[in-house]
Amino acid sequence: MSLENLISDPNPLQVSFEFSPPRTEEAEAKLWEAIRRLEPLQPSFVSVTYGAGGTTRERTHHTVRRIVEETSLKPAAHLTCVGHAKGEIDDIVRGYWDAGIRHIVALRGDMPGMTGAYQAHADGYKSTPELIAGIRKIGDFEVSVSFYPERHPDSPSHGHDIRLLKEKMDAGATRALGQFCFDNDLTARFRDDAVAAGVTIPVVPGVMPTTNFPGVARMAQRAGASIPAWLAKAFEGLDEDVETRRIVAATVLADQVSALRARGFGQFHFYTLNQANLTYAACRILGIRPQESLTK
Repeated sequence: MSLENLISDPNPLQVSFEFSPPRTEEAEAKLWEAIRRLEPLQPSFVSVTYGAGGTTRERTHHTVRRIVEETSLKPAAHLTCVGHAKGEIDDIVRGYWDAGIRHIVALRGDMPGMTGAYQAHADGYKSTPELIAGIRKIGDFEVSVSFYPERHPDSPSHGHDIRLLKEKMDAGATRALGQFCFDNDLTARFRDDAVAAGVTIPVVPGVMPTTNFPGVARMAQRAGASIPAWLAKAFEGLDEDVETRRIVAATVLADQVSALRARGFGQFHFYTLNQANLTYAACRILGIRPQESLTK
């Protein structure tokens, strides 16, 4: 789909943005600059991540509560199985409900330090479907989950990932958010295979701003995502040229969303890395216009 047709599409794109809880006061100030910049685009929701092993629990909770209290945005709090007993997780979920949060991103999670094989807590939820069922017993939450177009690093097969997503949906998941992937064929294949297996919830591609290409390459390696040769070549020789990197990155991002829109996707999840400008520029290119601020 051309950008001209995309911008003129009577069915506008739906977008959501992901943020990470800040570790310092300076990082918190930058995060809130990004939130304020992106808020007028009125995303469907914004998610706040949860560190490996639950290491950012308090910062995540603080950030989503502040979003509820100070903005017009609808926050989704990430929650993982790792490192918590069921009772502790249930208390976290109740705390979110009491704080006005009605959307949770339920994940298995990684071990602390992202090292070693996954081990469920002896008294905890053993899997994401179990976690989802536990969340849904506590409150009528919207529950998003993850999918990996290129196979989860711990998964034995693509088919296993498809079956697991179906189990998550059957447990109460309402949306699947994709790990970032630069191969549109693989994203479309996963969606088509999931639909064939009976998955009826939205399968939403995850897209990654790529200004800091070496950083994205490192994240891709940890997540089992591939970096196509053409993308590496696009950023070749631009290490010291920040402005050109930004232009290239916005173009790559807009082009990917355009191509996925042509394949029938209408929702996209942006991994913002707590930086607004690239995501904002890409959304404007794609025809998403800011509305008057509804900040509380």
